[in-house]
Amino acid sequence: MPKKKKRPVLHTATVLSLIAGSAYLTYELRAEEQAKAPAVQAVTDTPLLQSSTGKETGRQSWERLKNPARSVLRGEGGEVVATFTDAARTATLKGPSRTFTEPANTTSRVVTEDWVRLMPEPWRQGAEKEKWFKDWFKQYFGSEEDDVFAMAFQYVQGAPVKKDDEGIAYMGDAAFGPLNPDGSEGNDLREELSDFYDYLGIPYTFRDNSTIQPEAKRARAVDCSGYMRLLWGYRARYPLMSSDGSGDGLPRTANGMARADIGADVIKLTGVGAEARPQNIDVLQPGDLVFFKLDARTKERLDHVGMYLGNDSEGHRIFISSREEVNGPTIGDKGGTSRLDGNGYYAKTLRSAKRL
Repeated sequence: MPKKKKRPVLHTATVLSLIAGSAYLTYELRAEEQAKAPAVQAVTDTPLLQSSTGKETGRQSWERLKNPARSVLRGEGGEVVATFTDAARTATLKGPSRTFTEPANTTSRVVTEDWVRLMPEPWRQGAEKEKWFKDWFKQYFGSEEDDVFAMAFQYVQGAPVKKDDEGIAYMGDAAFGPLNPDGSEGNDLREELSDFYDYLGIPYTFRDNSTIQPEAKRARAVDCSGYMRLLWGYRARYPLMSSDGSGDGLPRTANGMARADIGADVIKLTGVGAEARPQNIDVLQPGDLVFFKLDARTKERLDHVGMYLGNDSEGHRIFISSREEVNGPTIGDKGGTSRLDGNGYYAKTLRSAKRL
């Protein structure tokens, strides 16, 4: 695990107050829609996890699928209740329905039963029989503890500040970065390079033993890749690199993340030009990192990253990312509609996707 200085410890009281207090994670149980859908099984005992043949065990069954290679857990009615992808630690579990909104910037609503969590080890075929997985699954399947989606909306515009026991504000409205003295509206208005430790205002020691100090002008700010590192690394505990070329784990930049040999490439990168736009994005799963080519000045580098959330209430495939036009994390339409379907700005510039 990476060494760090004054890293917040998220105690139970903090988590409970976060759940109770955030007005930006609207927590709904849609009784009518839930009644139409097959009930999600609760975990009652580990014998339910013994089969890996895809055959019915009486309550739940496992099935192996390809492209990407993954194991799917189905309920007694055949409905998918969890998905685990080979080489990835990201798991998508079905649970109570939630509605995520960002009223300051959009009327779009994401209503989802998907809960995205990080497993302690990468998935591999047959892992359902292993103790580490059984223990993890029993703890988190059906749990309403904050997942990566909940964390993501704790940084949108107007999100309240929450501090840990050491007084470090680990969540709350995040900016993208300081104003660029040489920039203008629509043209590098804000500076990039704000990472999670800048947002937190604390020095951080990485796995390669390098320690990086935060910059005061970048306090409470994260650029697009810094936002993903804040969610997946600092909050969800995925290992973090100090740069794109030092250490192991999640690299510093969008380009580094897209090209890194980590997780599972669910949409492989074939190039950066318009011809490399994926023809089909059906393979995407909530929680996937999505990568874009926005700026010709960055040449062969990918220059933006976000997280796929699934469909919004209008049926569009939506993602969340931190960008300068909104000055922080958003699912809004300023600077381009946050949709991956159709022919909008981000849909046309999507190039690849990765499941951590």
